[in-house]
Amino acid sequence: MNIRSLTRGDGVVIGAAVLLFIASFLEFTSFDCPSSGGCPSVDLPNAWDNLGLLMSMFLSGVIGAALIVVSRAMPGRKIVGIDLGQFGVAFSIFAAWTAFWTVIGMDPDAGAGAIVGLLAALVLAAGVIAAPLVSALKAPLMGAPRPAAPQPYGAQPGGAPGGYGYPGGQQPYGAQQPGQPQPYGAQPQAADAQAQAQQTSGGGDFTPFWFAVPVARPLYGEDGSPTPIAELAPGTWYLAVEQRGPGLVAQTQDGRRGVLQDTTGIQRG
Repeated sequence: MNIRSLTRGDGVVIGAAVLLFIASFLEFTSFDCPSSGGCPSVDLPNAWDNLGLLMSMFLSGVIGAALIVVSRAMPGRKIVGIDLGQFGVAFSIFAAWTAFWTVIGMDPDAGAGAIVGLLAALVLAAGVIAAPLVSALKAPLMGAPRPAAPQPYGAQPGGAPGGYGYPGGQQPYGAQQPGQPQPYGAQPQAADAQAQAQQTSGGGDFTPFWFAVPVARPLYGEDGSPTPIAELAPGTWYLAVEQRGPGLVAQTQDGRRGVLQDTTGIQRG
């Protein structure tokens, strides 16, 4: 699970879900003391005393928020062919709808739990709807690390920079030239990777290059399948081997290839 893929909209959803859960423990109804005779001690119920109310107004919103966050952090997860995020949106809107009519129907007897729960459910539904539409909410929730500092792609831990996959790395003195046999156990050098990528891309005018993404982005199969085959994480260098329309055909560390459809803001090595 990559939490760096979460957006500010997801942060609003998480905050509203936490507030909704807290509201479920507050008194759901209010009690007016009589004008004479003092105020008797009354144990007012909360949402946990009514299972139907708890599930429809409170836990449905919490579950919806959890599904949305999991769908964002782990793209491609589905239930009976439906994306988890779609289930989450439905649960969140249902919670807000139930909370609105429940509180309207019990006014003026609504207690703190009902009022806070209604506000939290409305914020949750608004965050779910606005997150993919408002540019400010689509910004990353956590700042992405500078992609120039991560472990070079293919380098061994503790090794010197300039190994396979390091953008701008120079070929070490005495390294094998492309096409010559490598010593047993040796890592291929950057020049070899460049030559292999050019062969893979079929030559042409495209020059393979290293790049890093500012936020986590899905990598889709070259066959056009809508299900991501991998997720590119910020702070890691990937090799672009081919231009595919507005996107790039990228190669991951384990050799998988796919199409990166969203190339905005990438950093070239």
